Order: sequence, then C-alpha cells, then structure tokens
Amino acid sequence: MAVQKLFPNSKVTIGPWIDNGFYYDFDMEPLTDKDLKKIKKEMVSTSELNGEEWWDLCAGPHVESTGKIDRKAVELESVAGAYWRGDAKNQMLQRIHGTAWENEDQLKAYIHFKEEAKRRDHRRLGQDLDLFSIQEDAGGGLVFWHPKGAIIRHILEDSWKQIHLQYGYDLLYTPHVAKADLWKISGHIDFYKENMYNQMDVEDEMYQLRPMNYPYHILVYKRKLHSYRDFPIRVAELGTVYRYELSGSLHGLFRVRGFTQDDAHIFCLEDQIQDEIRGQRKSVGSDDIWEKATVALKNALDDKGWEYKVDEGGGAFYGPKIDLKIEDALGRKWQCSTVQVDFNLPERFDITYVDSNSEKKRPIMIHRAILGSLEGFFGVLIEHYAGDFPLWLAPTQARILPVTDNELQYCNEVASELKSRGFRVEVCHGERLPKLIRNADTQKVPLMAVVGPEEVQAGTLTIRSRHNGEIGAMPVDEFISRLQLAVVNKSSL
Repeated sequence: MAVQKLFPNSKVTIGPWIDNGFYYDFDMEPLTDKDLKKIKKEMVSTSELNGEEWWDLCAGPHVESTGKIDRKAVELESVAGAYWRGDAKNQMLQRIHGTAWENEDQLKAYIHFKEEAKRRDHRRLGQDLDLFSIQEDAGGGLVFWHPKGAIIRHILEDSWKQIHLQYGYDLLYTPHVAKADLWKISGHIDFYKENMYNQMDVEDEMYQLRPMNYPYHILVYKRKLHSYRDFPIRVAELGTVYRYELSGSLHGLFRVRGFTQDDAHIFCLEDQIQDEIRGQRKSVGSDDIWEKATVALKNALDDKGWEYKVDEGGGAFYGPKIDLKIEDALGRKWQCSTVQVDFNLPERFDITYVDSNSEKKRPIMIHRAILGSLEGFFGVLIEHYAGDFPLWLAPTQARILPVTDNELQYCNEVASELKSRGFRVEVCHGERLPKLIRNADTQKVPLMAVVGPEEVQAGTLTIRSRHNGEIGAMPVDEFISRLQLAVVNKSSL
C-alpha cells in the first residue's frame, strides 16, 4: 500500500515470507535506497490508519490489521532487480526485502546478527587475510588457494587421510575425466545433464568432466572378483569434481564450479550396514532391505546418543540417508556430512560378490562424506572463527618481530629452528615495532615474538599472545616446548 501511494503507477505482483523476513516484487521503475526510506516512513503512517482496504496477492497468513504490527520492529533492508518468476526471459521487477518482528528488541538482535555475519563473511576475509581468490580471468566459481589458505587445506587433508587410514580405508586417486558412456550408466546423462559440462571429442570418443567420484570407485571395485569374506571394503578419495552453475548462483566458496569432495565408499553386506555407519518413498530396493537399512541408520544414531529428526519420504531415490548439520559461532546450521545407503548403483553397474554358497549376490554400497567439500567446509571455518583461527590451525602460528634490523640475524636463526620443528613462523621487519605488532594483529596471527638487544644477548624471546596479551620473556627451547604442547592439545599458549 505504501509503495502504491508513493508510486501510483507501480503494480504489485507477489510477496512471500522467507527466512527472517519477506520480500515483495513490484513492476515499476528502479528504486533507490533513498526511496526505501520514503517507503518506510509511509508504512509507519499507513499502519496508523484504519478502514482502508488493500488487496494482496500473497496467500498469507496475514495479520488482521497492519496496526497490530509494532512499527519499531519493522525494517526495509534492501532493493534489487528480480525477474518475474525467476526467469531471465521475463520482465525485470523491483524486489524489496524487509523483515518484521514481534518487538524492537528482536529487531535489534536480528540487525546485530546480520552485522556479525557480515563481519565474518568468508569472501571478504578471504581477501583480507590472503587465503583464497576467484580469478575472473580464469573464470567464475573456480577457486585459487593462496599459500595461507593452502596450508590450512593441507592440515585438513592430512588429518582426513590419517583418520581414514586408521579406520581401515584404502586411499584412491582417480581421473578427472571419463568416457561419456560411464555417465550414462551412472544415470547422470539422463538426470543430471544440466549440471554437467559439455562433452569433448577425444579421438572420436566422447569424454566428460566428472560431476561425481563414485563411478570411479565402483570401477576399482569391479577390477576383480570379490568374496563375502572380503567385506567390508572401504575406499576414500579427496576427488575434485566439476559442475555447471549459472554465474548468478555462484557464492564465494559455498557455490562453485569446481570443488574437492571428501568421498568415501563402503561395499558391505546387509548385516554390516549398522556397524559401518556407527563406526563412521519411492525408492530402489525391496521394502524389506529398505526398512533394514533405515533401522540400521536409526540404531547407529541411537548408539551415538545423537538427537535426530526423521524426514518421512525424504530419503533419496536410491536409499535412506543421514544428513548431519554443524552449528557455527552464530548458531547457523550447515549441512556438511552425509551417510547414504545405496541400492541403485550396485544394480546399475552390475557389481557382485560370491557368497558362502558360491552364488553371486549384490553388495550394499554406502556413500559417506564428512566435510562435504573442502571449499565449502573452509568457508564455514572462516566464518565460524571470523578468520581468527586457533593456534594449531592458523596459517602463521607465530610472527617474529625484531625491534631493529640489528636483531634480524638472530630472528632468522630462531625462525629456521622453529620451522625445522614443523611450526609455521615468519619474520617481519622494516617498520617500527608498534606497526609490526598492529599488522600481526590485523592478520590475526596468534603469537608474536618480540626481539630486542636484551633478547639476543640472553637467547630469549618476549612472547605476546593475540588473545592473552603479554606472556613474557622465555628461552627459545621453552617457547618450542610450550608451542608443541599447545598444538598437540589444540589449545592456546
């Protein structure tokens, strides 16, 4: 009503509620932020009027009267262009985003949440901390891991590999392309073609970039005949996949065109499903085996003591699954981990094993990803920590700061010793000490070691913690010992 009063030629379209607010699309000339303020002012005065009728195309539910809405608990947030029904072939409309709460305190809390989320935005922090970039010269949605981001990725990958080896997985490395026929067998050509890149002709055979890793793992399984005694067979790979995404849908590390999945697959018997998951409805498959798999998933969660909700009918086409969500520092939930029981692919790829009666049977296949994708998980980590990574994970764990260049040789010797012990340190100089400290703080370096003439003479370092302030002077050996202990215990110094 407020928009049409101020802009009589505007036409209303639709205005649904969304998470934390609503939007409304109008057919009208482009709006500015200044226009939003005028609209908000008109909304306040309109809410005080009674008896006026205005027809809304939104299905609701609605309040009986706008007068019942606390005018101090409403905010218009932004305006942007949007195509009618999301189709680029249709007319461009003006979309106004807003939010409304029960009272002013709730609105203030929401605004604070938004400001904090903006402060933690991984896209900005990725640039400020030199962690990663999207180079438009190379193409949208393609991630460049810079040295500081790459070292964090290395830590994640190394931990991932160690844990999988510990739990009996064999690591795989497989190609990034395959013959198009493989993707016909998997069903991707029929059901996923719009998310795949075009095929390429290689010596009169058609090849395609992979959108998934699991067909390769199945081919590795099929390389030889298996007995029931071989099960469970566990394989895992950090495999990069490629998916076509429209440029408008790309979003930092969360929506990209090339990303690395932490893909693991387990080939097992029916009675091994629960143990495999615990250690780590229209559907394919008989009702009996589907029910067995569902019960196994539930029992695995019960054994862990984890609360869960059942999404009736929400299982994927090829089998029931568990989706795990992690909560960040702002209380936002991110889905990263998935455990999926699959009855479909063993049939599609005709994989078998020989049972105790020397008869061929089909194994059960379990898909299992913990991080989801390295890119997406890294984005979550950045926003959770606001770029202020803990000591054990920080790309630079300590920065050595000489008071003058006279101490530079000693600083370099100490840095070499620390690096030889596996610590991530760097020496920074060429500026006055206060600026060196500010720079280290801005780059969120956990520890600073200040070195002046006294430290050189005594063979010590004066340690300053980003979070705990001045720790004091200590011998280099003591600093190394304390640093080792902190990293092992994933604690601060």
